[in-house]
Amino acid sequence: MGRRRDPIERAADSSADLQEVSTWEPRTRLDRFAAWLYAAISYGLHAIVIAVALLITISLLVSPTVLVLDQPLVGMFFALSVVPAGLLAAYIWYTDITTNEPLGLLVGTFVLAVLFATFAAVTNTVAGAFLHPIPVIGTVLFFYLIVGPVEETVKLLAVRVLAYRSDSFNAVIDGAVYGAIAGLGFAAIENALYITQTIDTASTDASLFAAATGITTSRALAGPGHVIYSAIAGYYLGLAKFNPDNAGPLVIKGLLIAAFVHGTYNTTVQIVPSLLAARWALGSTGSVIVYIIAFDLVIAYYLYRKISRYRRTYRAVRKDIHGRYPSELTEFEPPQRSRAENTRDERS
Repeated sequence: MGRRRDPIERAADSSADLQEVSTWEPRTRLDRFAAWLYAAISYGLHAIVIAVALLITISLLVSPTVLVLDQPLVGMFFALSVVPAGLLAAYIWYTDITTNEPLGLLVGTFVLAVLFATFAAVTNTVAGAFLHPIPVIGTVLFFYLIVGPVEETVKLLAVRVLAYRSDSFNAVIDGAVYGAIAGLGFAAIENALYITQTIDTASTDASLFAAATGITTSRALAGPGHVIYSAIAGYYLGLAKFNPDNAGPLVIKGLLIAAFVHGTYNTTVQIVPSLLAARWALGSTGSVIVYIIAFDLVIAYYLYRKISRYRRTYRAVRKDIHGRYPSELTEFEPPQRSRAENTRDERS
């Protein structure tokens, strides 16, 4: 979409100097200072937000770090807890049929999600103190109005402040990829905190191992949900980048879907498993596992359909006469080979 122009600029000859009439560019020292100051404020605010998030993260990770130093085996539980989420994020990355995303942006998005997760932790703690005391409805409101919206927003923010600004974010599906990575980062720090809190209550080595095994299994099941929800929101962020006239509504739509699904999971996971256990005698642990897997599969199918439709459409509109699929290009980018091309050539 082209830049909107004032009527004077639209009607004037291209040689006319319309500086500070209907156009503007830095020319004087004051102009350049204003441009520099704006950039400094913009980057400064980002730096302040990241610095605050870093300080909060460090304070929250003191206990897990001390625990790992004292009990190195606990680090294995931290790692195992994110394996399912990591595999799911890797699969979503693999489905990107356009171009490979730079490793630096993927790592940066992961780290930012870890940092920004602390904002959600603080918000949830403060809001929970007001809502939890309200019988029944307080917990539901907490999950739908606080946990879902806040956690999905901070994950999307991790994508928005870095990867979204990059020229490498050059396809709608990239939003799902970076959203999945943000979900993985969020799950990683959340799992570490939950596991640490649980292990801290163990009194013996045997109870420590039992507690670590139980909470690691629980968090391993919960982790993929974070990846799925933020990948959905990220997909709509990708749509927003390439539809600037409707960017705001698209971002809000993605967040509404992700937050609603997130809130529904948190609310129902405390109710439905007990009903399943009573109905089919699955046992408390078995019913929780069955419900979480079933819930995630339903929501994952929604995401899968969106990604699959994108891939089918990409193939349909990009296929050339030789049956190859050129990577996503713009007029300013040199041709790149897609992952699909590279894989096909390696197999041939």
